[in-house]
Parts: sequence; C-alpha cells; structure tokens
Amino acid sequence: MPASLLSPSYDHGAVLLSVLVAAFASYVALDLARRVRQHSGPAARVWVVGGAMVMGSGIWAMHFIGMLAMSLPMEIGYDPATTLASWGAAVAVSALALGLAARDRLSPATLGLGALAMGGGICAMHYTGMAALDLAPGIVWDTRWLAISVAIACGASAVALLIFFGMRRLSGLRARIAQAGAALVMGLAISGMHYSGMAAAGFPVDAVCLSAGGLGGRNLGLMVLVAVVLLLTVALFTSALDARLQARASRLAHSLSEANAELQRLVYVDALTGLANRSCLHDRLAQALAQLADPVERRSAPRRIALLFVDLDAFKPVNDAFGHDAGDEVLQQVAGRLSTVLRAGDTLARLGGDEFVLLLDPVSGVDVAAAIGARVLQQFSQPFETPTRTLTLSASVGVAVCPDHDGGARLLACADAAMYAAKRAGGASVVVYETGMEQGAALQLEMLQDLREALARGQLQLHYQPKVDCRRQRVCGFEALLRWRHPRHGWISPAVFVPLAERSGLIGAIGDWVVDEACRQLAAWAAEGRPLRVAINLSVYQLRQRDVVARIKAALRRHGVDAHRLVCEITESAAMEDAQATTRVLRELTALGVKLSIDDFGTGYSSLARLRRLRAHELKIDREFVADVALDADARAVVDAIVRLGHALGLRIVAEGVETRGQRDALRALGCDEMQGYYFSRPLPPEALAVCELSYDDGREAVPFSPSMIMSNDALA
Repeated sequence: MPASLLSPSYDHGAVLLSVLVAAFASYVALDLARRVRQHSGPAARVWVVGGAMVMGSGIWAMHFIGMLAMSLPMEIGYDPATTLASWGAAVAVSALALGLAARDRLSPATLGLGALAMGGGICAMHYTGMAALDLAPGIVWDTRWLAISVAIACGASAVALLIFFGMRRLSGLRARIAQAGAALVMGLAISGMHYSGMAAAGFPVDAVCLSAGGLGGRNLGLMVLVAVVLLLTVALFTSALDARLQARASRLAHSLSEANAELQRLVYVDALTGLANRSCLHDRLAQALAQLADPVERRSAPRRIALLFVDLDAFKPVNDAFGHDAGDEVLQQVAGRLSTVLRAGDTLARLGGDEFVLLLDPVSGVDVAAAIGARVLQQFSQPFETPTRTLTLSASVGVAVCPDHDGGARLLACADAAMYAAKRAGGASVVVYETGMEQGAALQLEMLQDLREALARGQLQLHYQPKVDCRRQRVCGFEALLRWRHPRHGWISPAVFVPLAERSGLIGAIGDWVVDEACRQLAAWAAEGRPLRVAINLSVYQLRQRDVVARIKAALRRHGVDAHRLVCEITESAAMEDAQATTRVLRELTALGVKLSIDDFGTGYSSLARLRRLRAHELKIDREFVADVALDADARAVVDAIVRLGHALGLRIVAEGVETRGQRDALRALGCDEMQGYYFSRPLPPEALAVCELSYDDGREAVPFSPSMIMSNDALA
C-alpha cells in the first residue's frame, strides 16, 4: 500500500464472527430455497418475500459486521441512509436468488445470467455499504482487487445456484450434512468477496470522515449480531416447522387417498368371496355389449358374449341347519372352484346369496357356452368340507348368448329365466335359453296382483328387530322390517316382493303404509310410557317422490310423534346420489328433525366430501363385512376404517347381521355404537314386544332387555 494511504487494522474476533454469520445465513438460505420450492401460488410468494428479508439481512449483517471489524487511525462512522440502501440491495439479491431456486430446471443461460445478476447485486450491497463511509478526500480504489471481488461475487452466486438445485436430490441425514458443508463453502465465498472488496479500498492519510457521527461502535455490532442470529434462528425454526407440517399433511393425504381407494375398490368387490360384485358385473357387461355393438368390431369378425347364471340348489337349508358361518365357507369354496373355469377375459361375479354369474367374453357360439356350463356342473361333483361336516351340493345353470338370444338389454334376465327353467327341471343341469321361458312373468303378474290386494286388505305387517347399545348393553331402538303373509303361500320374503313392487311402481304406496304404520306404533308405545326410536327403510324410488317429505311430516303429525323418534335408513348408493331431487329430500328430512341413517355402508361408492355434508345421524355397516369380522383380518380392517371414519364425522356406527358372540365381541372392541342381528333377537311382531321390558334413549333409567327375546342368555352379558 502506498505511503500516502492509511493502513487499516481488523478485529480478528469480529472477522471470524462475520464469517460464521455468513455460513449461518447460507445454511438458512438453503432451507428457505427448499420451502419456496415446495410451495406454489400465494404461499410461495410469501416464502420468497419473507425469505428474502431474512436471507438478505443475514448477508448484509456479515458485511456490516465485517465493516465494523475494520479500524482506522481516525474516528469513523457510517451514514444511516446509505447503510439502509446497502441492506435493501442485499434483500433484492436474495429475492432474486430464491426466485431462481424455485424454477423447475436450471439451464446454462439461466445459470450465467443469474450469476451475473446476483453477483452485481452483492457488489452493489458491498460498495453501497462502503460508500456509507463518507471520507474527504474519498476512498482510493485498487482496480485489481476490485476486479477480484467482482469475480468472487459472480462465482459465489453461480456456486450458490448450483447448490440450490443440487440439494433437491438429497433427503434425510445426507441432505443435512450436505447442507452444512455447502453453507460453509458459501459463507467462505461471501466472506472472500467482502474482504477482497475491503482490500481494494485505500484511505488517504489526510482524509477526514464526514460521517463520523453516524453508525458505528462495538455495541452496535453486537446488537446487529444478536438481532440477525435471532432472526435467522426463527426463520430456521419456522422452516423446520413448515416442513414437518407439510410432511404430516402429505402422510394424511396419502392415508386418505389409500382409504378412498380401498372404499372405491370395495364398490366392485364382493366382500365374502373376493369376486366381482353386481356393480362390477353390470359395468363389464355394459363394456362388452358396447364393443359388440361397435360397427368396426362387427365388420372385423363375428363376435358373441354369453352369460351363465349359476344358482346353488337347496342352499338355504345349509344356512338354516348349520349356520351362516358354514354357508359362507361353502360359498367361498364355490367361488374358488368356479374361478378354475374362467378363461382369459372372462368375469366371475357373485350377485348375492348363492347366485353367481359368469360373463364369457368372447365366445364362439351357444355350444361352447353350454360346454362351459357343463364344466361348471363338474365343479360340484366333489363334496364341500365345512368345520362341522361334509356337504354335497348341486347347481342349476342358465345360459344366454348375445346376440343369439337377446340384443343385450335383457341378456341377464334371459340367463336368469333359463336358470329357473333348470331348477324346475329338478336342478343339477344346464339349460340354454329359449323363447317362452318368460312365462314365469305370468306368475310375477299374479304375485303383483296379490300384493296390491295384500296392501288393501292389511296383510302386510311390520316386525321390529332390536338395536342394542354396545356401551350400555341395552336396547336403544328398533328397525321396522316389512313382512307379507300370503293367504295361500304363507310368509313371502321381502327379497321376492320388494323388487317386484319397485318394478311395478307399487313401492310408493307400500312405503307410505310403512311410514304410517311405524308412526302409529311409535305413538302406541309412547302412550304406554315407552318413547322408543324406530328406523324405517326409504327406497330410492321414495326419495324421488316430490312429496315424500310432506307425507312423512303428515304421518308424524297425524299420530303425534316427535320427528326425532323416526330414523330414515337410506342405502349408501342413494345417499351418495347427487341428483337434485335426492339432495333436496335429504335436506328437508333433516330440517324436519328426522334422523338419517346410511345403510349398507361400504358396498357402494362413497364420496367422502358428500358424506361429510350429509347431516346423517349414523352409518350402518353392511352384514357382508360383519360376517367375517371375527375371523378375517381384512374384514376387521375395513370395519375399523369405517368406524374411525364415522366417528371422525360425528356419526354413530351400527353393525347389522350380528349372529355370533365372536362377531359381537369383535365389533364392540372396534368401537361400534350399536348392533342388531339374530344373536340378540329375530324381528318380532309388536305383540311379542309388548310384554317385554325395554330401555329408553331419552335419559330415563335403562331397564334390561328381557332375555325371553334374546337368542342366548349371554347376549347382553
């Protein structure tokens, strides 16, 4: 240095502190760059602005502490306005760096231009800060060191950008170690630029500091150090907290996605056998028929599809004599055997009960379909093993081929008619559909007329099945179930006459009768001092009636029943339907005070968003899941998921179809609120319930449910 210039001295402790601040600021900057990258939209802009303030303050603090570390043989100080301008330059260059770090990729052109812009910003910060030292005569600059400092600034900026993008590939402990090493390199580079710039400055011997009364002193340096370290620490803590919250949100979103995928999978899977269910069969049949009708497909080659309707012969006595557990075991074995008949492209579905359907796609003709039907019968040549005994069963198979027997719309009905023809022939046979097999429709017409008369003559009845509170182990209500006692044929299952009523439009009148009769019975019980709650089933056809809510309201008013005593059960598929009429009815029912229950939950398509918006009171787990809950881990997992989901939405969980103590204990352990099923009681007529002590759900003291109505004295133990 020329003799005419002063020789500055440096406080080595302050120099070391400035380097450490630069490294710490670089470490925080790398964290902030990751946060900017992982956000989008307004959140990303907030992180850029806040991060630029923190990162810029850290870099500027290193510069300012480095300036304060220098001493001259004169009193010196720094102009506040110019010093503030140098801080603004540091914030601006930090915003530029974070903005570049948020990009998807770093091209060579972007790297070069970004490094020049950032380097220029760093130089602007430094030399603006140097200008805050107002000397007369002014600072003499060494162009060689000046060029070195500019080169270091641009080089350090390029290295910082490369580190920003390179760190994206790392995670966990490796990322933290690499981040610490990168921060040290960046801190040294920034410090190198600063002190090379300081080396470029020469101070004349006769210079006078005009800003001596400005900023300066060890106390100010200590205050800046403490403030910036606190600021960087808070920023680092905020970044870590944001990362943890984002990771947790990501895990929750992934869990919800998996749960939703599992529920959607269940839409097309039969819970008992793992086969395709009715919904899946209809979907694949529709696809096959659409391909069959495609003009391009029809020109390329003649193509057919076939349906084989398989129904076990005399299967009901198996359930009656040996229990549903044995029956379920047989059905699972049947599913396994029928699966061996499938070819590539075929579909095997269980419609429900003991009904199975094979969709053959493609098939060359009726003879091939009949031959596969014969192979189906061969699967029943060997007996079925159950835990209690060996059973020998047979099956009836109906075959229908499209387009030979039907154009597609009634193909399943044709296969069904052929199957019933096989049963009428004695079973254990394969029957191909023929025109005229629909004569069974005449029998259905006769049954429909009898059903109309039954409604008019009071032959329909409601039987009531108790619902047991799992915690109090007391009866908390009933479900009303429709029964028909035919004057000639005796009791007819609802599974037979309800679909007939739905197809004929009679279901509306029957539904009105059910509502009125349930309200009448509720009023009668209330008059006896037993204000119970009763659930009734509303069909999708009733939900589409314009005045269904008005009819329910009129029945409640006619019999003087509080609306909250009535629970309307609707199937999951009906509840999830987004039709305007259905949505309006559900909203009006809840406004009326009637409780809503989602029935058969888990067997249809569940929109979690719509389920949350429905003001339902309870979810009913379908009996298909309940049947396996005591023995099958997958069934327990599904039930556990439904219970947790329902409770999270504030809903009571009701399990139906409880038939064994094991099922009861498993459901109680999983947190179900209520249960119903043959284990507790069969559906009974009101006169059978009238002589029994019941418990109430209105806060009165619970009275034990009479054991005379329970299948086992242990049922409520």
